[in-house]
Amino acid sequence: MIFAKQAKLSTGWASNVRVTHLDGWITDISVDQSPQPTDVCIDTLLPALGNLHSHSFQRAMAGMTEYRMAGKDSFWTWRDLMYRFTANLTPEHIEAIAGFVFLEMQEAGYASVGEFHYLHHQPGGTAYDDLGELSGRIASAAAATGIGLTHLPVLYTYGGAGQVPLQDGQARFGNSVDRFNKLVSRARDMVAGLPADCRVGIAPHSLRATSLDDLKSVLGAHETGPVHIHISEQPKEVADISAWLGARPVDWLLANVDVAQNWCLIHATHMTAQETLNMAKSGAVAGLCPVTEANLGDGPFNGPSYLEAGGAFGVGSDSNVLISLTEELRTLEYSQRLRDVARNVMVVGEGSVGETLYTGAAIGGAQALGRDAGEIAVGKLADLVAIDSSAPSLCALRQDQLLDGLVFAAKDEVVTDVWSAGRHAVQSGRHVKRDAIVSAYKDAMQSLMASL
Repeated sequence: MIFAKQAKLSTGWASNVRVTHLDGWITDISVDQSPQPTDVCIDTLLPALGNLHSHSFQRAMAGMTEYRMAGKDSFWTWRDLMYRFTANLTPEHIEAIAGFVFLEMQEAGYASVGEFHYLHHQPGGTAYDDLGELSGRIASAAAATGIGLTHLPVLYTYGGAGQVPLQDGQARFGNSVDRFNKLVSRARDMVAGLPADCRVGIAPHSLRATSLDDLKSVLGAHETGPVHIHISEQPKEVADISAWLGARPVDWLLANVDVAQNWCLIHATHMTAQETLNMAKSGAVAGLCPVTEANLGDGPFNGPSYLEAGGAFGVGSDSNVLISLTEELRTLEYSQRLRDVARNVMVVGEGSVGETLYTGAAIGGAQALGRDAGEIAVGKLADLVAIDSSAPSLCALRQDQLLDGLVFAAKDEVVTDVWSAGRHAVQSGRHVKRDAIVSAYKDAMQSLMASL
């Protein structure tokens, strides 16, 4: 049982709330209660967000790509550096890094993660004896941390638009459709040992890394579960796809594939007004990664028109250069303000921007990850986060201002507790296995740096 002085329920704010959860699910909610001796007592209870887009291994690169090289740095120069970095990662490195990343996410307030996993093979591209070796490492990291995992093995067949062959730096990612299907099957075996809320989806990497026939083939082979895809992240990508397929990426995808509510379109940064409207109408989730999109110079999302059209969205930490739930949400809003030279942009009509961002990302993130969560209600997964409203950044705010304060004035340090489908991994602001996980990460980084 959890006792909260106040809680943001699906029906609104309530005081003195007791929440009962069993086998990962919320089974009862009572208001105007008193705490019982066995209750976990916290200050303010919120639905926890899912981090819908992560490449966990890239966390180990944080701070290594911020030196300007000769010429103009861009996403593409960053990508080349990332490719060289992956050549030195061992399975042990990957597991230790993922464990640390998942811990950081939970301490920041995330209850679950969509791991967009495209590092499949040995350096040079030779498959491991167990095709699912590296998916197994991700599953082991999820088991160690208790995070809710939606594992998303990536189909990456070509090196660029027009079915260009893979580059050397992409060899660890590459799979034919047949081998990819075997990989997904093996990944399901790996994840089957995790708690029942964890699952496997698929992730065609991008239109530039696949083809229409391959895309339709894998969708036909995996008819249920989440489908994630990078889309329209960079102007060069838009130009390359348009030249090859005769349409802009989002336009082409919506016209050629049955995009529905189980889809998550990552970034979707460079869209026309009509693409924005059509994407919102499709029911897919816009997977926004504002910190990474700012770090890589991708550009801002078409936020206001997408919200006005009823579009669903969530947030992810992508490159994991910085793992901060509050920073993702405020960067999303601030990117809109800088573009539009206006304030309080990401809300339809009048209302709280913080509440719109937080509750929208909670519901959209859960949808994208295939989790029945995102709200505090009976029958939902117990993906929950507690914050301390007495913290200096929040203590002067009314109840109806708390989400504004959390998004715009607070840091993740106000998070005190996190439950992932009822697994109470963060307590008093600290992951219960922090010491061991951080130690393993530091050892892995020392080994990795020695090999570079």
